[in-house]
Amino acid sequence: MAEALSSQVLNALIGIVGIVIPVAAWVMQRSDLTNLVLMAETVLLLLMIMNYMWLRSIYIQLRRANDRDMADATYFATIRSRLERDLIADFGEIADGHLQVYASEVPRLSVMLFRVLIESGAQPQRVLAADLTTDPNLLTVRREYLAANRQLIEAGGSVQRLFICWSNDLARADFGRSLLQLVDHHRSLGVQCGLAVRDRLRADQAIDFVVFAKAAVLVEEEQGDAEYLRGRSSVYFKSVERWAGRFESIWGHGSTSAPPALTTYESLVRPMITGLSWDEDAVRALIAQL
Repeated sequence: MAEALSSQVLNALIGIVGIVIPVAAWVMQRSDLTNLVLMAETVLLLLMIMNYMWLRSIYIQLRRANDRDMADATYFATIRSRLERDLIADFGEIADGHLQVYASEVPRLSVMLFRVLIESGAQPQRVLAADLTTDPNLLTVRREYLAANRQLIEAGGSVQRLFICWSNDLARADFGRSLLQLVDHHRSLGVQCGLAVRDRLRADQAIDFVVFAKAAVLVEEEQGDAEYLRGRSSVYFKSVERWAGRFESIWGHGSTSAPPALTTYESLVRPMITGLSWDEDAVRALIAQL
């Protein structure tokens, strides 16, 4: 019953009948059809009103976004259409250029953002990722996410990943070993890696976020665990350039930028890990100079 009343065929048929009846009466020019036409038109009008009310009761009414208001209209339109099709999150938020996701939806959305960046051709084909690294092993198990990184790079894009670590963590042998294993894995994918000491960053810099081209930014508001049973993130499709600028201010330029800082750290730490002779004092002294 519901499918019949909401059918596009039924709506089209009512419209056609509403046109045919008065035209037929005019062609035949029979006065005895006047009352019949009026009655038929009244019935059709009532049917159209009832059908409209029925459709409103069974379908969600979406406020449509103006794609041109977004940083990248094509990219945003693709993301929005996919989310609407999959019935994820609040459509009102999507229309405002914002989306919030929880727990296991976070990694799935992260992968989608990567893939749409490739498919949409949004420019630049670049991802800027700032990661609050408290457990390097977490990133190594997110295989789909890492595969999406590789796919973007193989498609001609680039990924810059900034590992933001506490100085006390960097001074630990087990953390240093796990971090360098993570760095090696990312480099094998073609990711450009850098290091920043979290103790020296402002609160508005020590944030876990990923910038996709100039189109979207994924901000992790609550850190997820290994299985992503918890965690909360938001995606913003407006004011993306501010987040890109924030990343670049942390990444830096020249000899004092994040990549040389990572190189300096690993040049001291790698031999210690290989030789199983960790010198925490020497590591702390080096971290103080980064």
